[in-house]
Amino acid sequence: MSGSNLLRGTFILTLGTYISRVLGMIYVFPFVALVGSQGTALYSYGYLPYTIFLSLSTVGVPMAVSKFVSRYNALGDYHTSRRLFKLGMLLMLAMGVVSFIVLFIMAPVIAPMVLGEQDTTDTGVNRIEDVVYVIRMVSFALLVVPVMSVIRGFFQGHQSMEPTAISQVVEQLFRILFLLGSVYFILKVLNGELTTAIGYATFAAFIGALGGLLVLGWFWKKRKAEFNELTNQSVAVSDISTKAMVKELITYAGPFVFVGLAIPLYQLADFLQFNKTMMEIGNTKKFSEYVYSVIQFNVPKLIMIPVSLATAFGLTLVPAITKAFTDGDRKLLHTQINQSIQIVFFLTLPAVVGLAVLSDELYALFYNVDEHGSMLLAWYAPVAVLFAFFTITAAMLQGIQKQKLAVISLAFGLILKFSLNVPLIMLFGGIGSILATGIGYLGSVIYSLAMIKRHAQFSFRLTMKRSVLMIIFALMMVIGITIVMLIFSSFIDYTDGKWATVVLSVIGISAGAGIYLYLSYRSNLAGKLLGNRFRMLKRQKVNG
Repeated sequence: MSGSNLLRGTFILTLGTYISRVLGMIYVFPFVALVGSQGTALYSYGYLPYTIFLSLSTVGVPMAVSKFVSRYNALGDYHTSRRLFKLGMLLMLAMGVVSFIVLFIMAPVIAPMVLGEQDTTDTGVNRIEDVVYVIRMVSFALLVVPVMSVIRGFFQGHQSMEPTAISQVVEQLFRILFLLGSVYFILKVLNGELTTAIGYATFAAFIGALGGLLVLGWFWKKRKAEFNELTNQSVAVSDISTKAMVKELITYAGPFVFVGLAIPLYQLADFLQFNKTMMEIGNTKKFSEYVYSVIQFNVPKLIMIPVSLATAFGLTLVPAITKAFTDGDRKLLHTQINQSIQIVFFLTLPAVVGLAVLSDELYALFYNVDEHGSMLLAWYAPVAVLFAFFTITAAMLQGIQKQKLAVISLAFGLILKFSLNVPLIMLFGGIGSILATGIGYLGSVIYSLAMIKRHAQFSFRLTMKRSVLMIIFALMMVIGITIVMLIFSSFIDYTDGKWATVVLSVIGISAGAGIYLYLSYRSNLAGKLLGNRFRMLKRQKVNG
């Protein structure tokens, strides 16, 4: 594939991923309006076990298939790459079926773990049988998603990104349309049960996967003759055994899938500990589920918007880090590491500050007026910086061939989260869970940075210098937003309705972004970090 076609394919894949993520964030707001905190809590109870089982069932095989198909194709050994694809398909089909059966059967065992003891007199809360039903409904997606993922990996191994990109968007569209349509029909038209609606909302993962699989099937039919011709023209045939092939796939994929499980594993701590601990300190089950839904569903959806953007920018430099490390170009390696870290901090910091300072207005804008919810958003916002740093530093460790250290980094953070979660929740309630998450990610980031410093001989002097400058700009941004909001909130109250929250949110965001971008431009910080991507950010030097 030519360089221009490869660039085009990468752009299409990135665009498809962005569209899919944006759709995955937008649907949340009408969904929350339809089902409330009890519904979102129930949805989270079902979706977390599914996410973990999905990651364990695929064990990173689709990513490994993509890599190894590409490698054998480069050698002209299309026969082996086709063998590997068939093996991956059989493996994913078997793992998907086994995972589905295990999750379906274990649902009655998993449900009490999150809910604790059942009180039959407690109304307006989720019951064990509700959670069992939802887990079983979402488990059907395990029959399709692993197989779909390995087909995507095969196409990507052939440097064909369109099938993955288009199938991702179609999968998300099918899922969201079915989710919102079924929930609205059950609750508003049939006046049905909330549990039934949430069950169908999670079953939407299966419907979405079928949509994505249909798209991939169409692409496969279109290109089958081409793939067969390449196989027939294979110039070499590797003698690698099936056993060795499976071992190679799992060995490569293991560390990647474990690091990719970071968010679900952190959520698992709250899944197992949150409700029980909250009730132990005197909270009602209804209040505990409400706080759980805010921390596990509502707030993360807002937080992940800036995190996704920032990490996407930073991660684009990781392949260059890998190449520089492989080539032994230490100077370029240090430049790329420095650039990645600074870009992530530069983009996440103002977004996080804005979310924290404008938490009342933004939470009311996307959900409803809720002082407790907006307070939890303000506390959770700084964790976004730590998660972004964890993502980028883990990718860097993998880029310099230190995958095991990335796994150790995650394990260290998870130990902190699991060990501190209960005592901090007992001391601070819902905020305690957020603090435990932040401390866990902070521990992982510190360890990762120390390992990058050691194994890449990297100095953080310039990074620290510019980070201090960004923090100063962020503080100026806080002052500016506070002054502007004090002025406008004297005659506009965010509790007056959606239009009031829209106006105040736009004013606050505009003021904050304007201050941060102006200071970054005048200092030429934006130009130094993003000038190669956005040349208008580079200040022109004036002679004389």
